[in-house]
Amino acid sequence: MVNLAANLPATAARTPDALALRQDDTTLTFAQLDAACAAFAGYLRDQDLEAGDRVAMSLPNIPAYAIVYYGAMRIGAIVVPMNPLFKPREVGFYLEDSGARLLVGMNDDARTGAEQTGVAFLDVTTLPQVLQEAEPVTEVEDRADSDIAVLLYTSGTTGRPKGASLTHRNLQTNQDVSGRTLLEVTPDDVIMGCLPLFHVFGMTCGLNVAVAAGATLTMIPRFDPNKALEVIERDKVSVFEGVPTMYGAILGAARASTGEHDLSSLRVCISGGSSMPLELMRGFEERFDCIILEGYGLSETSPVASFNRPDLERKPGTVGPAVEGVRVRCVDNEDNDVPVGEIGEIIIAGDPVMSGYWNRPEATAEAIRDGWFHSGDLGRLDEDGFVSIVDRTKDMIIRGGYNVYPREIEEVLYEHPAISEAAVVGVPHETHGEEVCAYVVLVEGEQATPEEVQEFVKERVAAYKYPRTVRIIEALPKGATGKILKRELREA
Repeated sequence: MVNLAANLPATAARTPDALALRQDDTTLTFAQLDAACAAFAGYLRDQDLEAGDRVAMSLPNIPAYAIVYYGAMRIGAIVVPMNPLFKPREVGFYLEDSGARLLVGMNDDARTGAEQTGVAFLDVTTLPQVLQEAEPVTEVEDRADSDIAVLLYTSGTTGRPKGASLTHRNLQTNQDVSGRTLLEVTPDDVIMGCLPLFHVFGMTCGLNVAVAAGATLTMIPRFDPNKALEVIERDKVSVFEGVPTMYGAILGAARASTGEHDLSSLRVCISGGSSMPLELMRGFEERFDCIILEGYGLSETSPVASFNRPDLERKPGTVGPAVEGVRVRCVDNEDNDVPVGEIGEIIIAGDPVMSGYWNRPEATAEAIRDGWFHSGDLGRLDEDGFVSIVDRTKDMIIRGGYNVYPREIEEVLYEHPAISEAAVVGVPHETHGEEVCAYVVLVEGEQATPEEVQEFVKERVAAYKYPRTVRIIEALPKGATGKILKRELREA
């Protein structure tokens, strides 16, 4: 296995004039991107950075992201991506925990975080001048399979974020199986880059897949459904990658629009990050005459672990079978396999599983036992090996001794014609332990009362499952990838 960054010069040698990146009127061919990365690698060498040093990035989806990402990796440095919306305190934590020597950013919060922790800061607006003055590094530093390529910090829903150490082998094998087997990407494809590249889904299935295959990545710095519709039509996007809330927003924007949108270029759409409600999947597919393939993975698995493949019969409501090089099991609390069709914790082994959490040996030992990564997700396997996600272990509600899985209730809520988004959480209760609480967002122009929503669910599920509290709100809190933040709802 070689340095992941070697994919870029290899593609540039094959198709130097093919379009690698586009952000509206800004474009870079593979030859131009490779030259820019070589120059940035030269700048890093001039700053006395070397293999194993950490280079942090606080950038949105812009061409400079790819330049810094592959340029740092080119000299064997470890990339530390972070959300560009972070405040100085969050920036400082990432820098201190990773031991980064340089931060490339574009706003005052990133600069302040670097200054407060004594880390060198490079303003990305000066990057053109930096590239012009640097002596390019044409060779790609050799890396071993086990060498870390990226420190990708988890969201920290159960505490402070932990850096998942993703090796060159982790990322290379997951990129290969995602691009070649699952998405069947060719140089003729245009991939939509609206997933944040600082998140593992966008990084692997978007940027890394596009560069390795010689496809075009068309970028949106910050997701907007109307902009997404415009870009898909303008650039003839063939591969769309998103999380369920993105699909919901695009469908809502199209329905609200007075014009027609030609999305006939779409060849395949994939969804991950969280479970997609079946009603949303059906609505999107009917509106745009396409198919959505749902997959599953985590930051710790680079990310793809299972996937509904285009060459197999799709099973809506599942996230497909384990991908090539991966094994998936569902186990009980003693790590024994549960029977087919029964619920257990999903554990994963194989090529994409991280080497561990950065400087967290105890957390690593707890998460990876006997070579199996324990996801904390609840699911089941069917007789064909297809995985169904039931819920996060921590999201499961125990009401009066009965297990209530929020996703089941959310599926029912999405069937209500007046509801556009829904999230179900458990709230403390004196006698039942926990009670079921539903937060819903209504379709624009539609009306429904909490009592009507509650009755709708009550008619469709067992008595212990329906929400005793329904709260109608304007918007659900979401993270950078569009994932619903249930933690904030529970705290509220």
